[in-house]
Amino acid sequence: ILTSLEKLEVAPPSPGQLRHVFFHNALPFVGFGFLDNAIMIAAGTQIELSIGVVLGISTMAGKYCQIQNGLFLFSCSSSLAGYVEALASRLGLSIPDLTPKQADMWQTRLSAHLGKAIGVTIGCILGMFPLLFFGDEEEKLEEKN
Repeated sequence: ILTSLEKLEVAPPSPGQLRHVFFHNALPFVGFGFLDNAIMIAAGTQIELSIGVVLGISTMAGKYCQIQNGLFLFSCSSSLAGYVEALASRLGLSIPDLTPKQADMWQTRLSAHLGKAIGVTIGCILGMFPLLFFGDEEEKLEEKN
């Protein structure tokens, strides 16, 4: 026998609640994408310019070292994700007020996944700023060869 609470139909989240879910998931991923991309670009380029030049390895071997370094740095920046989320909550990013059934609805999950995907994309684009500073080193490296 169903209780009276189980018989009640739960209303789907409102558009305002879905926006809140979207931004609650997007903002920490902007910070994560930014840190991840900026660290990998800066460290990967320095590895290629230092180890690659010293050992005289090819560009392809240097790119392989960058990939291996990128995997290591990705694991390091993944550990920073918790700090980014803690900072977002300190800045006033509150948890959306949803019932457990509303949180499990497809609309809420879609909004959360879109927020994460768009957030990390924006963060990675913003995290490409180190590329603005690396043009001179590559030109100097080509002049040496």
